[in-house]
Amino acid sequence: MLFRQLFDAESSTYTYLIGDAVRREAVLVDPVREQVERDLALVDALGLTLAWIVETHVHADHVTGGRALRERTGARTAVSRHCGASGYDRELDDGDRIVFGDEHLHAISTPGHTPGSTCFLWRDRLLTGDTLLIGGCGRTDFQNGNAASLFDSVTARLFTLPDDTLVYPGHDYKGRHVSTIGEEKATNARLAGRTREEFVALMDNLNLPQPKKIGEAVPANLVGGTG
Repeated sequence: MLFRQLFDAESSTYTYLIGDAVRREAVLVDPVREQVERDLALVDALGLTLAWIVETHVHADHVTGGRALRERTGARTAVSRHCGASGYDRELDDGDRIVFGDEHLHAISTPGHTPGSTCFLWRDRLLTGDTLLIGGCGRTDFQNGNAASLFDSVTARLFTLPDDTLVYPGHDYKGRHVSTIGEEKATNARLAGRTREEFVALMDNLNLPQPKKIGEAVPANLVGGTG
């Protein structure tokens, strides 16, 4: 098993590299443009061939490294068809599989943070993007976000997974790396013990500033990133 969690300090973004240890094919989830050289060096050091570059959603806080990585490696790119994006090689639906070697990611559609937000289950690990964070969740006040949809996605889709499922988020701002479904059900500050209506009221009144790179990141990511 090859699994690496990588971090971009500027955007607090986690990127994930998962590889088939036998057939040496790999998938990269949520790459950051400024970290392309780091990611390529790691793929090379591990003796892997990058087969897929997958996005959990159209990001507002960083430009994806997907296009640059595709140009350098020939890997295919993928994002949910509900993102309304172009420039990707594959549009994903709920339940689709991203196959690399004898391994695969299972796509779980989780709209709410954005309409196209998707989580990916691999073995005992769930890559949650911005849908479910450690102790929190993604905001819903831009990019056609919807708090009620996010609540349903988390409680009806993610919280029904086994409690020991490992949660690997798309971001963390406090140095945390991993949680579990059981921990988030019990302690998540935005979700635990709240009704759907309480959650919607909370999310509708966060009054957060816009992401610094939203004006650059969203347009670029809607067309697969920049080279």
